[in-house]
Amino acid sequence: MSVPLPPDPLAGRAGGSTRRPRPLRLVRAAAGLVAIVLVTTACTGSSTPSQTAGAGGGASPAASGAMTVYAPGGTYTSVAPGRLAEMLTGKDFILVNVHVPYEGEIDGTDAFIPFDQIAARRSELPGGPGARIVLYCRSGAMSTEAARTLVDLGYTAVLELDGGMIAWAEAGFAIVRQPRG
Repeated sequence: MSVPLPPDPLAGRAGGSTRRPRPLRLVRAAAGLVAIVLVTTACTGSSTPSQTAGAGGGASPAASGAMTVYAPGGTYTSVAPGRLAEMLTGKDFILVNVHVPYEGEIDGTDAFIPFDQIAARRSELPGGPGARIVLYCRSGAMSTEAARTLVDLGYTAVLELDGGMIAWAEAGFAIVRQPRG
């Protein structure tokens, strides 16, 4: 005994299909939508649970203040301003301002290396490729590029301030402004 199918609401309409979608087509369409959402999320800087890292392991980026970022050659860690402030209390890393031109700095900065010269001047980073290095700039764009460069060069403990000095100041932390020669 066969059960009749309900009428197709699109049948007979201009541009409508008279064929019923097959389950495989629906699965492919759903997979395509998921892919679009994931790409859009990645491009806007949002994270998925599989990208999170930090002291909390599986904790959310907001809870841990850190997020693993995948780059060609490896990964680096993006840290929130509050997390960097905590890290500065027991500083065990090299803090590098990569912004050009100079627009201020975070207290405790160890080096000033322009983002586009980080590869050529990596000898100025003590400790070699295993050294823990935190990069920052004004908005996060230059430090992201510098972090990707260092990861591509084999550095394994690279961190980058998410949102740069703008996010740092918006979180209520001070920016030191002193002219550099």
